[in-house]
Amino acid sequence: MMYVVFQKDKVSGAQISSSTFDLEKGKLVFTLEPYYVRCIKPNDKKSPQVFDDERCRHQVEYLGLLENVRVRRAGFAFRQAYEKFLHRYKMISEFTWPNHDLPSDKEAVKKLIESCGFQDDVAYGKTKIFIRTPRTLFTLEELRAQMLERIVLFLQKVWRGTLARMRYKRTKAALAIIRYYRRYKVKSYVREVARRFHGIKTMKDHGKHVKWPTPPKVLRRFEEALQAIFNRWRASQLIKSIPASDLPQVRAKVAAMEMLKGQRADLGLQRAWEGNYLASKPDTPQTSGTFVPVANELKRKDKYMNILFSCHVRKVNRFSKVEDRAIFVTDRHLYKMDPTKQYKVMKTIPLYNLTGLSVSNGKDQLVVFHTKDNKDLIVCLFSKQPTHESRIGELVGVLVNHFKSEKRHLQVNVTNPVQCSLHGKKCTVSVETRLNQPEPDFTKNRSGFILSVPGN
Repeated sequence: MMYVVFQKDKVSGAQISSSTFDLEKGKLVFTLEPYYVRCIKPNDKKSPQVFDDERCRHQVEYLGLLENVRVRRAGFAFRQAYEKFLHRYKMISEFTWPNHDLPSDKEAVKKLIESCGFQDDVAYGKTKIFIRTPRTLFTLEELRAQMLERIVLFLQKVWRGTLARMRYKRTKAALAIIRYYRRYKVKSYVREVARRFHGIKTMKDHGKHVKWPTPPKVLRRFEEALQAIFNRWRASQLIKSIPASDLPQVRAKVAAMEMLKGQRADLGLQRAWEGNYLASKPDTPQTSGTFVPVANELKRKDKYMNILFSCHVRKVNRFSKVEDRAIFVTDRHLYKMDPTKQYKVMKTIPLYNLTGLSVSNGKDQLVVFHTKDNKDLIVCLFSKQPTHESRIGELVGVLVNHFKSEKRHLQVNVTNPVQCSLHGKKCTVSVETRLNQPEPDFTKNRSGFILSVPGN
């Protein structure tokens, strides 16, 4: 059989006894009248047999025992000067905190004692206050301790507020410095721009060679806008010197450059764009006379205003049949013509039915006209007379500029191979360069067609 023996906790019993003793001691202190004990040394030799009268008399006078005895005989246990008493306990009363406005410290002490209700337990001397019982003094100390906590919290609040205001002022000052510095940098930049671009109206290049100063970070977007304004102004100055008859060609070249710059090598920007090549004798020396009457008849019939572009082309259809044709583009229609039949109109495509163009990224003259009915027109521009000039940029430029004038968008794709659709059937047209190829020609392959162009 097993017995469980629990060991008694000796430490817990000692702790309970100590707590009980402290509690009883505290009660005893608050119920008894305290006495003041002073220790007097009989001699400096620490000998129990020697009593030094002078030494003991000096200690009695130094400790104020005689005065203390006289005060206690009179019935008062505590005395203190008004100034010191007020300095220690002035926070207890609202009449004395933080400073009083009474005639004297004595009057202030009286007001303090009366506000606490101790006027029956004190007496007022000429320079000191006398307190009869120690309990009054203890109560004053308790009230002082309570007020000190509130004063400390108040001081913390005031000091934290002061620190916050100091931080705010420093931050505000820093922001003001930053603001004025930015203003200084802005003014410096504007003055430098004005200095560098002074007199650009009289320069031949209208300030093209002038280097822009480096702007501060805050003005980077402003610099972009300012450069755009300057470029527009410079462009307007350059346009003033261009004849009015050449402005449509300039706008078309700008449109072509926006669409094809960096994607095709040769846009034909260095030469004059003639536009209506079918009416040009160098391009069609034998048939130019037969095209003009057809163009005039179409103008009477379809009421078009301007001729945008015309050129001989080589086209391929969905049956892989390659034929020589001509395209005639006006501000209203795109005509496909047969030059062998005196430029008979074979097909008419309204420009509002045109959705986009696709060209390759090489030097060839391939162009695909995309339509809403998925009946794309695949052609390769060429001239009856051998020439190395590129007309793709001109065709793209005049069409894009015309659509822009009508506030419409024309999608231009630059790819190789070119994606297209013939009567709803998807196919591709790729471009290949062949050395022995005399002229551009289309051939059939699995995915669509191959345009073979002459090599260098």
